[in-house]
Amino acid sequence: MSTPLSAQQALRCANTIRLLAADAVEKANSGHPGLPMGSADMAVALWGGVLKFNPADTAWANRDRFILSAGHGSMLIYSLLHMFGFDLSMEELKNFRQWGSKTPGHPEFGHTPGVEVTTGPLGQGVANGVGMALAAKMAAERFNTPDFSPITHRVFAIVGDGDLQEGIAYEAAALAGHLKLGNLVYLYDSNSITIEGKTNLAWSEDVAKRFEAAGWHIQKVDGHDHDQVTAALQNGIAETVKPSLIIATTHIAYGAPNKQDSSGAHGSPLGKDEIEATRANLSWSEKPFTVPSDVAEQCAKRVAELKSEYDAWQQGFAAWRVANPDKAALWDAMWQKQVPENLAEELLASVAGKDGATRSLSGAVLQKAAALLPALAGGSADLSPSNNSDIKGGGSVQADAFGGRNLHFGIREHAMGAVCNAMALYGCFIPYGATFLVFSDYCRPAVRLSALMQQQVVYIFTHDSYAVGEDGPTHQPIEHTASLRLIPGLQVIRPADADETALAWYAAIKYHNGPTALILTRQKLPLLPKPAGFDKSLPLMGGYVLADVANPAVVLMASGSEVSLAMDAAKLLADKGIAARVVSMPDVGTFTAQSAEYRASVLPKGVKRVAIEAGRGESFGKLLGEEGLFIGWEQFGASAPAEILAEQFGLTPAKVADKVAGFLK
Repeated sequence: MSTPLSAQQALRCANTIRLLAADAVEKANSGHPGLPMGSADMAVALWGGVLKFNPADTAWANRDRFILSAGHGSMLIYSLLHMFGFDLSMEELKNFRQWGSKTPGHPEFGHTPGVEVTTGPLGQGVANGVGMALAAKMAAERFNTPDFSPITHRVFAIVGDGDLQEGIAYEAAALAGHLKLGNLVYLYDSNSITIEGKTNLAWSEDVAKRFEAAGWHIQKVDGHDHDQVTAALQNGIAETVKPSLIIATTHIAYGAPNKQDSSGAHGSPLGKDEIEATRANLSWSEKPFTVPSDVAEQCAKRVAELKSEYDAWQQGFAAWRVANPDKAALWDAMWQKQVPENLAEELLASVAGKDGATRSLSGAVLQKAAALLPALAGGSADLSPSNNSDIKGGGSVQADAFGGRNLHFGIREHAMGAVCNAMALYGCFIPYGATFLVFSDYCRPAVRLSALMQQQVVYIFTHDSYAVGEDGPTHQPIEHTASLRLIPGLQVIRPADADETALAWYAAIKYHNGPTALILTRQKLPLLPKPAGFDKSLPLMGGYVLADVANPAVVLMASGSEVSLAMDAAKLLADKGIAARVVSMPDVGTFTAQSAEYRASVLPKGVKRVAIEAGRGESFGKLLGEEGLFIGWEQFGASAPAEILAEQFGLTPAKVADKVAGFLK
């Protein structure tokens, strides 16, 4: 067992963090010194006596996960990582917030060794912790055996007042309480200060009662009392049925005689004079950017003790693999995200020859994908019958029953996205989350972070246009597909038939460096006719020639439900003596990234171009050029049957053909 730090040793470590944070923010002339200085004591109690980690193996499956949800206080985690032996040098601390450093303004996953998740947008880390704890419960159910349990770790976080004011935090907290995630322990840095001043300017709720009502275990401590925090952490660990919230009363910028308890320390340097005054107030004689030898020694001792626990786990894990070959094979399949070589063929076969709404076709493809990929798990924001997002026979994940594959997020789109991010970060799941496309607005910040962190999350967005019909403009997405395409790294695919839907799932499964949004219809679509010798892999290019003619006068490009519309319009144009090539464009971003030669083979230069999509047309601007024509609908929808709306909005074959003919005159 590890030997925790004494109160005096912990104070020395905490004061080291305080001055490292103050010095780094001062040198950068940018940052938030207040939170690291105020939460240093409880961070040291956690890292110095509770948290399990190995700085030499940051991918260790059974490490405790630590999230600094209040990511503006990033110098807290950078100081901890440096002090406890991670690959983060003092020079990196000195280069805080500078170009090319490993110490950006907010913690970024994949950028700094030891950072588990990108935080900064408040509340996201709260929800990420819930997702990681959920993933751990699901992994433990799959892999733990009586002889050895590979998954026994916990998830810890430091959250702040701003985190808990964000709506996503309570969405996630309610889910955690419902699922009884007893492997989750949060330290709440309750300093009652935000940028504008005291929190009571806009906040007067009883946080303890709110979380208690959500099913959490609540404790209150003095956040600067090492023994109180340590005891509370142990109590939180002992509580295995409820997630734990430790409300730690702290002072922002603790130790700074003129800035403590002031909003001035929230997002601004202390100033050189105040730092010197802080040194004197804390009896700190060390030079700037110094870790005293006694502090370094204590941290190294802690790491060495943890290394023995790590080695024991590795030995146990090796024996477990031999004794449990089936579970070992499952472990490898899930953690390595193994994919069958014939995956594309299998997915195509699952919907071969079928027509239907792409949401329904997606549901059929999902069943085959789930059968082939044990890592695939997910759910919907209370819309699975409409999203077709259940894995049939997969079982529901509920409290004390984590062996299932179907998650029920409730009506919590934002938390759903953040939980999926965390499950992807956890390492052995390919998560998906589903809702109506119009409600992608509710989870967009999390979708953006999926892309920023380059995490493989699949978003199933159904009911993708005004064809929702009678539900009216509140449920009819107009700008959403175009808006999602603006997120860098988000693969947005709007398939037009069964084959494209199968390959959309294939593309999502093969895309390991970012998220995918599947944009799917409510209404039925026909199986598109393919020419003889058609290469079924062409949709993976993002755009391809679906129907060609000799010497085309115009190219009609479309996505999703408008591809069959373009095909019908091309027939009417032929009757008018106008030869039209039809191009299906399921993924504008992927097509744009193809070689100039391929793009020219699909969209030949000198031929007029028309794009058709049931929404706004900005996505097609580069492909259309200044002389192209966009046919879509760029206002809000209306409540009426879909066929009436199509007529009113000018998106029928006859009206499209007339517009194209007029455009070519």
